Amino acid sequence: MRTWIMGATALAATMVTGMAEAQELIVEKKVFELPSFTTQSGRTLKQVRVGWESYGTLAPDRSNAVLICHFFSGNSHAAGKYDAADAQPGYWDAIIGPGKAIDTDRYFVIASDTLVNLNTGDPRTTTTGPASIDPDTGKPYGLDFPVVTIRDFVEVQKALVESLGIKRLALVAGPSMGSLQTFEWAASHPEMVAKAMPVIGAAEANAMLIGWLDVWAAPILVDPDWNNGDYYGKAPPLAGLAKALTAVTLQANHEDWAGATFDRRPARAGEEPGKALRNKFQVQSVLDNAGEARARLSDANHFLYLVKANQLFAAGGTSLADGMARIRAPLLYITQPKDLVFTPETVARTVEAAREAGRDITHLTIDGVRGHLDGVMSMKQAEGAIRAFLER
Repeated sequence: MRTWIMGATALAATMVTGMAEAQELIVEKKVFELPSFTTQSGRTLKQVRVGWESYGTLAPDRSNAVLICHFFSGNSHAAGKYDAADAQPGYWDAIIGPGKAIDTDRYFVIASDTLVNLNTGDPRTTTTGPASIDPDTGKPYGLDFPVVTIRDFVEVQKALVESLGIKRLALVAGPSMGSLQTFEWAASHPEMVAKAMPVIGAAEANAMLIGWLDVWAAPILVDPDWNNGDYYGKAPPLAGLAKALTAVTLQANHEDWAGATFDRRPARAGEEPGKALRNKFQVQSVLDNAGEARARLSDANHFLYLVKANQLFAAGGTSLADGMARIRAPLLYITQPKDLVFTPETVARTVEAAREAGRDITHLTIDGVRGHLDGVMSMKQAEGAIRAFLER
């Protein structure tokens, strides 16, 4: 279920092919708690909790730590399995583990859940957000939860990293929203980041992405059960959330995948879409079923807060140029030319800004038929470049 990026649904777990087999890396989920945390908006939250996991062993001098930041709908399960019987390993298992590109025989790899994580119904996700209980009221925050930013996600991660005695990270990396966090780490805490590897993302949310994120959120906002965010203890807006997840799933893929997988086949034999308004194409049916399944494990308000955090993003909290001027770490920037979320034009602006700022940036593209999702599912092909980057 964690095999897809930025809007992953159960679709990814059931339709991914060619995924690298996981080695028997068995991991344990832990919980990190901050007694209080002050957001970038100035609001102080009590008892902030996020889940995290790690792979490998921290060196005595704490110099071998790597931080992996997750995507929009993901969580901290970046590699390995919780149990040998698990159907799927973590989403970047192809490149994280013993002897792999990010070698856990050499590096201590940390991954954590973000604030307002989408997966509130997953028992292995721990997060603080609108669905959490406000210690001051004993009730869910709802829309009283403050707006949070990618920088807030990074600051919670920083507190986790520092609690382990780590002062500098050998690498920060992540796909999609994880790449936003990677850029933010490099711009906001340049002294702590030795190298950075943003994947299928950009250093700023431009107007087009802001607009698309609004389209993703729209089905929730028009679902009457959303009730202006006040639905805890009542019927949740599952229909709107399911459609929102369907929209994200589609954009995170590519027409090459859709055409090869579904073509124009009807959802049911004998129920031609042209015969009745309710008759669906197969692609509609599969996407809807996946969205509905994922919605049952997710929270609509958390989805909306994630949308806002992504819309607000600019590395370093400023402009693209200023954010790049703050970065000091070498960058291995990995993108997919068929990406419909972070388009080639968006990627080109990030590369141009990095070069104009004199940054040390290597831009690598990967192939595949999934578009944005190839930043998870096709990462094995970047293994050599990742190894070379870490050896520099």
